[in-house]
Amino acid sequence: MATILVHALLALLVWYPDLIVPTLAFYVFVIGAWNYRFRSRAPLQHFDPKLSLAENVDRDELDEEFDSVPSTRSFEVVRARYDKLRMLGARVQTVLGDFATQGERVQALVTWRDPRATGIFVLLCFVVAMILYMVPSKMVAMVFGFYYLRHPIFRDRIPPPALNFIRRLPSLSDRLL
Repeated sequence: MATILVHALLALLVWYPDLIVPTLAFYVFVIGAWNYRFRSRAPLQHFDPKLSLAENVDRDELDEEFDSVPSTRSFEVVRARYDKLRMLGARVQTVLGDFATQGERVQALVTWRDPRATGIFVLLCFVVAMILYMVPSKMVAMVFGFYYLRHPIFRDRIPPPALNFIRRLPSLSDRLL
């Protein structure tokens, strides 16, 4: 039932896009009114330390937070903080590298590094352009919306063919080896 209601809402918002902002405002109102029953009855209870995990903060984290800018701590403590920050930076760099790899794969579609993949992609772009010229954009939005919001029963666990196609494209790291 929820899937059908979401599809009906999608159809309404695609056909009447001027209703998007009022509908969002109405949904925020409905959620607030629904949760009104579950509000806290205790006065001035704005901060829940268990919910914010404020009581689970390590002593080292508090010490790092309140340490002065030229640190007054020992070299080992500063070194441990630096190593923790360096590990966080390495994770961020890994994620950005993954994004860059995906961008290189998309770029490989138009630079003819893989002629078969580029030919398929260019032909597919032409077909999509012709479809988008002939079919109204509202209908395209409806089809993509219905497909994306389909019920979980109708979804597959395997990745879609387009994503598998993108993952198999060469990146610049493949050419380095």
